[in-house]
Amino acid sequence: MVEAWLVDLMTTYNRDSHAQRNGYLAQIHMPGEVFQTLIWWSLQSLPDEILVGIDVDAHRPHQREVEAYFEGDEVRKNLFQGQGYVLNEAHIVNRGDSYSVHHLPEDWTDDMFSSDRGSRAGRFTHWLHTHPNAPAIPSGADADASQETQGIDMILGLRFSPEGPLPWFDDVEGTRRTLKSSKPKKRKRSFFARHALPVLGKAPSGHAIHEIQLIGFHKSGVGVNIVFVDEEGYPFGWDPRTGQLLP
Repeated sequence: MVEAWLVDLMTTYNRDSHAQRNGYLAQIHMPGEVFQTLIWWSLQSLPDEILVGIDVDAHRPHQREVEAYFEGDEVRKNLFQGQGYVLNEAHIVNRGDSYSVHHLPEDWTDDMFSSDRGSRAGRFTHWLHTHPNAPAIPSGADADASQETQGIDMILGLRFSPEGPLPWFDDVEGTRRTLKSSKPKKRKRSFFARHALPVLGKAPSGHAIHEIQLIGFHKSGVGVNIVFVDEEGYPFGWDPRTGQLLP
């Protein structure tokens, strides 16, 4: 089951995805349970970044009305492999620093180790890697690695505490997509309370999560809109009576 605080964040992110739909040529639908797992994996793997391979469910296409709702004025069909299908299975493929994490270990390229992953072995449709305590903005290494991706690349940025050896790094420019809470911030009277970071939720690892960012992009450089969906393929915050997101 997906944590209630994360459902709230995914709901507001979906509203932003709809509001910004004209800025994207394609979209991808991610189940909330998959996203929650990615966050837990990221925090459990600290201080390393992780590389995750993700496949789509070939028997689970996007809900037609949902896809139409999130389409912008310009749409590119067949932009990438797996387009139009909901994300499904995810595997941690590697962990390491920002440069080594993109390389596939030998056991993910050797057929001897592919029995639990089928004939594709380590070759997944989509890839996601994490930026611990750093914004979800592609680096040069990220852009280079995306050229090997048949689907899309995603970056998950997390701000958390205790920081350990990874203090928040913010000295980078680029477009950010942040998951925001719908709940208004409480006014704080004391100086220290006013400057304390908001806590969005707690992870099983014990970390307090202060900020979550997520982006998707194609190797051509265009952004891909991400929509968070439930078990039925409908967006969090969807009103089935009106066929649109709740305000």
